[in-house]
Amino acid sequence: MRPRIPILRVVFVWLLAGATLLALGGILSSVEVKDFAAALAAAALIGLLNAFVWPLLIRLALPLTVLTFGLAAIVLNGALVYAVSELQPGLEVESVLAGAAVALVLTVVNTAVTTLLAIDDDDFWYRNVVRRRGARGAEAAAPATPGLLMLEIDGLAHAVLRRAMSDGNAPALAGWVRDGSHRLARWETDWSSQTGACQAGILHGDNDDMPAFRWWEKDRGAAIVTNHPRDAMELERRHSDGRGLLFSDGASRANILSGDAPHSLLTMSTALRRDRPGRIGQDYFAYFANPYNVMRTLALGVREVVAELWAAAQQRRRDVRPRIDRGFAYAFMRAFATVIQRDLQVQAVIADMYAGRPVIYTTFLAYDEVAHHSGIERPDALATLSQVDRQIARIAAAAQRAPREYRLVVLSDHGQSQGATFRQRYGRSLEEVVQASVDAGAEAIDGPATEALGFLGASITEAAAGDSRGAGVVRRASSRRAVDGEVRLGDGDEGRRPTSDLPEVVVMASGCLGLVSFPREPGRVTLERIDQLYPRLVPALRDHPGIGFLLVRSEEHGAVVIGPRGRHDVDERRIVGEDPLEPFGPNAARHVLRTDGFAHCPDIVINSAYWEDLGEVAAFEELVGSHGGMGGPQSYPFLLHPSDLELPDEEIVGAEAVHGHLRRWLVELGHDEYAASGSRGGVQSAPVRSRNASTAASMVGKKWAGSSGPISS
Repeated sequence: MRPRIPILRVVFVWLLAGATLLALGGILSSVEVKDFAAALAAAALIGLLNAFVWPLLIRLALPLTVLTFGLAAIVLNGALVYAVSELQPGLEVESVLAGAAVALVLTVVNTAVTTLLAIDDDDFWYRNVVRRRGARGAEAAAPATPGLLMLEIDGLAHAVLRRAMSDGNAPALAGWVRDGSHRLARWETDWSSQTGACQAGILHGDNDDMPAFRWWEKDRGAAIVTNHPRDAMELERRHSDGRGLLFSDGASRANILSGDAPHSLLTMSTALRRDRPGRIGQDYFAYFANPYNVMRTLALGVREVVAELWAAAQQRRRDVRPRIDRGFAYAFMRAFATVIQRDLQVQAVIADMYAGRPVIYTTFLAYDEVAHHSGIERPDALATLSQVDRQIARIAAAAQRAPREYRLVVLSDHGQSQGATFRQRYGRSLEEVVQASVDAGAEAIDGPATEALGFLGASITEAAAGDSRGAGVVRRASSRRAVDGEVRLGDGDEGRRPTSDLPEVVVMASGCLGLVSFPREPGRVTLERIDQLYPRLVPALRDHPGIGFLLVRSEEHGAVVIGPRGRHDVDERRIVGEDPLEPFGPNAARHVLRTDGFAHCPDIVINSAYWEDLGEVAAFEELVGSHGGMGGPQSYPFLLHPSDLELPDEEIVGAEAVHGHLRRWLVELGHDEYAASGSRGGVQSAPVRSRNASTAASMVGKKWAGSSGPISS
């Protein structure tokens, strides 16, 4: 019976295509179909041209297809449909544009009706993706040491995952825990709960001097923006010792930093590098050269755009709060994050496994992107999480056929906290509050409200970085959006300004974390100097109901945290009035003191208020779900690990500690190169195999050696 299933599918798709063509003939004035027999004949001819002519066409137009992430394929299909109308008298199509509309409708209808039969069916996907990769790597020798595969779900909090596992929204991960193969642990981020700082800690064992997602550097007269490829490259230069978590023939896929991986794709810190092994950018061309990939991507992308528009409309109709406006352009960015980038990285990871790479790390952006705009546990965010869970299950299934045994670790870099934004609550942005208090021009430096746009720009940058003819075409086509060699979409020259034109005050936001810097004032501006220059600023921030606390440095008392009803002199371990850090957990003072010691700590660091009854914060960006500071689930990501790769009983605090455990596991699996002494974040002690045993590795690379408990008066 099994061999007949593909034949039945072909017949079903053929009949469906014929019926769709006949319906389009009755709906579209630019399309005419004589009868059902003519529709079937045209559908058969379209199928034959797709089988034999399409591969040639797609290779000729591959650069344009890559640049448009498959949209150009619609035009190519339109040309094929138009050609069929010239050959088949029973079908009349007025133009290539009309043919493109026919091709798009055929793809969407085919996908919508045959999801379980073909396009998104696991068995069909396995034959088109996994089996091909397996055939290429069939002769690879099986290494003796197991590999470590780390799959990050960006922005997923420990508490949200636990509920999703219980409610059936993460069935694969829940199954691993229920059958005892894996355990779920919680860890705590540093104050800066955002991907750049967390991945620097996880992948390089060092996230010192990374106060936020973006910050002003007075010595450079410019901003650092984590998801700009050139800035990410600079951050990796500062934090890498050449022996990161992926240095030993590892692979980095869709990350901010590379962990010193020799093999990388869609990684911000390496997008501009042309000295990497392999054919740079060819992964994109190879992906879009496959007709299955192109049509599947288009169909699922269209479905995702429709799903986003429907979800946004439902929130408006039901008056769901908090919510933000989600424009039409965002729907396409969401489709990129949840379909195109996801599928690219899944195929890259499978290729890595069949190449026998010893260590692999990839970040799934999809949930984080949707949760930012929809809410952290809204239906479409959880549906996206289910899709990610399904991709992880597919990777796990593919790993069973890889030449090397792999141990799978699933983790997140931070969580998200929800709430109406600062502007929604109070009618003014943080920049406007600051500007009203300083009687001077305050400039806000921010970026687009979608992280996917940064990765989209980086992917075009990377596709254009190779030496092939196709890369040259992409490079020329994107040159108008290039800044310092990197393609930027939506934010122009953000952070790039001459030092002779410095603003007086700069305000930046990183979720519910706000940063105020005075670029014309040298060094860290003290509380006393701020009061002298702008006497109304600190009181205005302190007394604002949307602000939980602010960190400043005092000439007299050192690091000082000021809240609406008290202050915490962190250096002196003294609390006056109510402790403004108390709602933010027992490690809040530790995190604040560490940030205060950063060389590029802003002059004022602001954390939004945190309302414990609802677990809500007030983001300084226009995002429903946010992260970047402290308060709620944003500070508590998860680590889902194989049961025999154990963790100690003590609390895991900081991304650098996570790096120590991952590195120790690599040593336990037999990768002795990760135990070399003298490397930053290297394992100095013997492998830890008991949950009751202590581990020096968990604290390697810490920049602050204070107590792990709270600082009290």
